[in-house]
Amino acid sequence: MIPDYHLHTRFSGDCETDVEELIMAARRLGMESICITDHNDMDFPETPDGVTFDLDTDNYIAYLKELKLKCQSPDFLQNDIVPFSLRIGVEQGVMPSTCEKLEGFSSRHPGLDFIICSTHVVDNMDPYYPEYFEGKDEKAAYRKYFEDILYNVTHFSDYNVYGHLDYILRYGPTKADNFRSKDYLEIFEAAFKKMIYDSKGIEINTGSLYRGLSFMHPHDDILKLYREMGGEIITIGSDAHHLEHIGYAFNDAAKRLRSFGFRFYCTFRDMKPTFVPIEI
Repeated sequence: MIPDYHLHTRFSGDCETDVEELIMAARRLGMESICITDHNDMDFPETPDGVTFDLDTDNYIAYLKELKLKCQSPDFLQNDIVPFSLRIGVEQGVMPSTCEKLEGFSSRHPGLDFIICSTHVVDNMDPYYPEYFEGKDEKAAYRKYFEDILYNVTHFSDYNVYGHLDYILRYGPTKADNFRSKDYLEIFEAAFKKMIYDSKGIEINTGSLYRGLSFMHPHDDILKLYREMGGEIITIGSDAHHLEHIGYAFNDAAKRLRSFGFRFYCTFRDMKPTFVPIEI
């Protein structure tokens, strides 16, 4: 099964999932590798429910390094002779005010295999909270979110793929009902031009499906544009915070990628991609 490259555990402020339980659940699904990508959101604003996303990065990496070795033990794998490869990642919450401070993060924290760059905060607020949209025109709010993505990819380079590019559509007043990619076309074109030049990719994030949207992140129009512009680097992630969502709708994700002309998905080790054929 395709390895899940967007997973959260108890190291994330919004998750209580045990790391070893997550690994065994992925193993039962037939995965031979996963990448854990817990949240690190520098300068995340105070939230109504008091959630914080400051990752204890050094202890996190040290723990997962030990677990990497443990994953090779037949006892841990319950006598399954097929090896299991654990990759160490982070979901880096980035905003214009933190681009410079987060540059070089992977060098300062050796041992990382993979970094997702994600936009969770716009104008000092997470769109997850309905208060973000109060008094705002929905289209203008979406535009500001996408403009921040363009700023981030222009001023920040220490990442591998951009996560859930249209995350804001999960929480908008009308979700994607009034979303038209052409309204933001020049932003996406400029962002993808920079990302592709810098050998950066995007992810297919199936978490939108079990959160009530009818499509995976990013929207089909955005994914199509990325491919038409020459984008090839792509990972598949569930954004799971609970065991039941690991690998959610991955077969559908693979079919979706093939339908848009993608022949490979990527895995990462030491921040470098490996292209794996999509088999459906």
